[in-house]
Formats: sequence, C-alpha cells, structure tokens
Amino acid sequence: MLGAVVDDGEAPVRGPITLDELLVATATGDRDAFSRLYDEAAPRVYGLVRRILVDAAQAEEVTQDVFLEAWQTAARFDPARGAAAAWLLTLAHRRAVDRVRSAQAAHDRDLRTGIRDLAVPVDEVAEAAEIAVEHERVSGALAELSAVQRECLALAYYGGCTHSEIAEHLGLPLGTVKTRLRDGMIRLRELLGVST
Repeated sequence: MLGAVVDDGEAPVRGPITLDELLVATATGDRDAFSRLYDEAAPRVYGLVRRILVDAAQAEEVTQDVFLEAWQTAARFDPARGAAAAWLLTLAHRRAVDRVRSAQAAHDRDLRTGIRDLAVPVDEVAEAAEIAVEHERVSGALAELSAVQRECLALAYYGGCTHSEIAEHLGLPLGTVKTRLRDGMIRLRELLGVST
C-alpha cells in the first residue's frame, strides 16, 4: 500500500504520495501509480524539454518518450541515490539533447546532399573559348606529326577504331599500328608541353 494510511477508526484515507513513492510503485507495474506520476511530473518534464527543443510538437513527443522510458526502466530508480523528479528530469534532458543532435545531424546531411546536387555555374563563353584555343593547339600539334602517325591517331581518337580495326583498314601489321600510335602520342605530348 502506498503512502501513509491514517487509522482513526474510519475508512482508510491515503496520505500524500511523493514522486519517489510513485516511481517505486511504477517499477512494480502499478499502472495507477504511473498515471499519478505522469499527472504530477509531466508539466515539469514538458517545460524542460520545451526550453531545449522550442518546437511544441517535438517537445510533446519527447515528453511521451521520457515517460515511456520511465515506465520501462522505473526499476533502475534508487531513491537512496536521488529524487524521482531529478531522475525524470535527467531522462528528459538526455532525450531532448539527443533530439537536437539528431535534428542537427539530419540538417547537416541534407545540406551536404543539397550542396552536392547543386549545379555549378559555368561560364559557357569562357569554356567555349578554352575549347577553341585547345582545339587550335591540338590541330597545330597534329599537323607537326608524320602523315602515317596522324592517320593512325585520327582513326583511333576521332574515328573510334580499335588497333585491330586500324591495322585492317590500313593493311598494316598490328605491331606497326601500335608503334605509330605510341610514337605519335609521345610526339604530341612533346608538342603540347604535356609531361608524362
């Protein structure tokens, strides 16, 4: 039986029940004690959570989570180590801070995803000019190659032919085609100033 019972010959009357007693009774599965615990402590728990979370709907959710945890873990409460109010408020504070951290992590994740998906602005005129200049450089360098090297490179890179297809098309041995392509690329790198 909870609380102090006054026995003056009349019907027993329950005296005041503390939060500590209600939490201890909750640990035994007493639903009435848990209901009274909730009624007594919920405003303070909600107030603390609301100050941390600001959003009322989230504060209500976290408050419900706190009391669910209190119901499930009430047996861990030890009145010798502290008051039930402090125990509940500690649960509330932890849950609220976890919610803030979770929301911040989700926000950071969304921000990273949004930044990654952002189209990078491109200066199309400058890009077209760079491509034209590079095309001129490559065309000038190709003109410096021997005709046979230029022909092999054109078939490979502009025509999309494989080494075997180039050999067949030109009627040359495969090794000769590979040598011309290799020598042509080495010469192109030299002409364009590209280091290997």
